[in-house]
Amino acid sequence: MAVQGHRRKGAVVAGALAGSLALGLLAVCGCAGRGPGGGPAGDAAHGRGSSQVRQVREAAGPAADPVRALAAVRHAPTALARAGGARVRTSMETVSGGTRLTIRGRGVYDFARPVGRLTVMLPEGAAGRAGHRPITEVFAPGALYMKNRGAGVPAGKWVRLDTGALADGDLLTSGATDPLAAAELLGGAREVAYAGEERIDGVRVAHYWGTVDLSRAAQAAPERDRAALAAAAKGFSSGTVGFDAYLDEQGRPRVLRYRFGMAEAAAAGGAGRRPAMTAAATAAVAPSGASAAGPAASVAPAAEEVAAARPSGLPSPMTVVSTVELFSFGLRPDIALPAPAEIYAGTVASPQK
Repeated sequence: MAVQGHRRKGAVVAGALAGSLALGLLAVCGCAGRGPGGGPAGDAAHGRGSSQVRQVREAAGPAADPVRALAAVRHAPTALARAGGARVRTSMETVSGGTRLTIRGRGVYDFARPVGRLTVMLPEGAAGRAGHRPITEVFAPGALYMKNRGAGVPAGKWVRLDTGALADGDLLTSGATDPLAAAELLGGAREVAYAGEERIDGVRVAHYWGTVDLSRAAQAAPERDRAALAAAAKGFSSGTVGFDAYLDEQGRPRVLRYRFGMAEAAAAGGAGRRPAMTAAATAAVAPSGASAAGPAASVAPAAEEVAAARPSGLPSPMTVVSTVELFSFGLRPDIALPAPAEIYAGTVASPQK
């Protein structure tokens, strides 16, 4: 992805790490954070760089009007649904205690059905362990299907998760934010600022940044998707997440980037924090029909690698940045949901056991 044009100061941040790959270690506190240019994604709402914002608004004219900017961003999910299908690239990057791990995905999505399929590549272990097999993921309303996700799952079998039962609403659990959910989050956008015109791979885009109110996003989403976003609103302690959105001339998202602020829990439910996201971590290992209250067997080897690579001592703050790139609009991808006979109904074992 090549982004050209107006930039805020600092290096562009791309990427982020999956939630269930670290959720067993984390207490989540969704926050405005910093945007891809190194500056706070929602700082226009916190008085940041007022002179810079004024300069951009004066140069952009009506496009920089806050009301129009907010309307453009909130309209993005509708524009995406009208676009039909698209190719997708995702990345999730976590930075913690000097350790950086990135998970990348690639696939297709039919936003009209809606259903999507990604192949997600786990990074080579921070401790030097060889990378894991690619994970195949299928996204559908209310459900996430994963193949090669947990140890002990027979070859060719899928694990099915109820996204409404995940404490993060599957914004991070799968190692790639569901592209449809990434767009629907914008329905809860607030305090949006226009950052100027840019080009991404030769396509002219309008760059906006701001914050998302997760509760509002859940209310604005279609009924089929509300449960997952409502779970995210409860699971992230602040209830807000910072974003950068790059919209083309048809209003379709070309790049969506969210920054999640996290604090690793020294112990589950540490003082002054929400308990670690154990609900999501447990759900991530409980296939369809299994109890989320059962034994939590890990399917998150990368989380262990992060911990192993970090020096002992006090927990380090963790930053997770999730990026979704959309291109080649107009596709009609043929995506089939796993058949019931293909879904594993047994216990998912820990890869460390």
